[in-house]
Amino acid sequence: MPSRRFRWPAAALFCAVTSVANAAPQPVPDTLTQRLLACATCHARVDARGNPVNDSFYPRIGGKPAGYLYHQLRNFQDGRRHYPVMTYLVGHLPDAYLREIAAHFAAQAPTALPPTPMNLSPAQRERGHQLVHEGDRARSIPACIACHGARLTGVQPAIPGLLGLPRDYINAQFGAWRNGVRRAHAPDCMGQVAARLSPDDVAAVSGWLAAQPMRSDARPAERSAGPLPIPCGSAP
Repeated sequence: MPSRRFRWPAAALFCAVTSVANAAPQPVPDTLTQRLLACATCHARVDARGNPVNDSFYPRIGGKPAGYLYHQLRNFQDGRRHYPVMTYLVGHLPDAYLREIAAHFAAQAPTALPPTPMNLSPAQRERGHQLVHEGDRARSIPACIACHGARLTGVQPAIPGLLGLPRDYINAQFGAWRNGVRRAHAPDCMGQVAARLSPDDVAAVSGWLAAQPMRSDARPAERSAGPLPIPCGSAP
């Protein structure tokens, strides 16, 4: 009797293993969405209820102009931008596939994230608003809206929107341009602008932008209202 008692668990385990082994594998759809889940892990994070997470660093890329996204993928590939994970992911991808990835995310609806509380003094708020809407002519700093659109949602085909970006991300990118870690095709207009901004200016701009509400239909404008204020190699 004792030996028989120990045979039942073994038999049950054998049946369970056999059942799993004989189960048909679940097919994984070969779609671009499935293949780009690695991108969505950082750039389209959602919580357990499916609500977008206002991450403190990674930017949302859905709805950005395809030309802009393509240029950034090439910049990581060619060493004009430096981030090991991105370099690893796109380093050996063919150019046609980079364009396909850019078009995939550009076709998505922009993610409307809640604004970040504006932890700025009244003077900083005024300075941030001034730089965004008017610039600083005395220091040859163009207004953000002169390039990124009156609604700050970007301009087709290659200028990104500035709303919905985390404050830490904006600060980090200005720092990267100032230090030469991030570059673009010459003439590097953002590199020139970043070099003219003081650290206080950067804090005012990033704090002001991150605190602005973003509508769910924040699509890039189809065309610029006028010529760009400075030559820009990434947006001819």
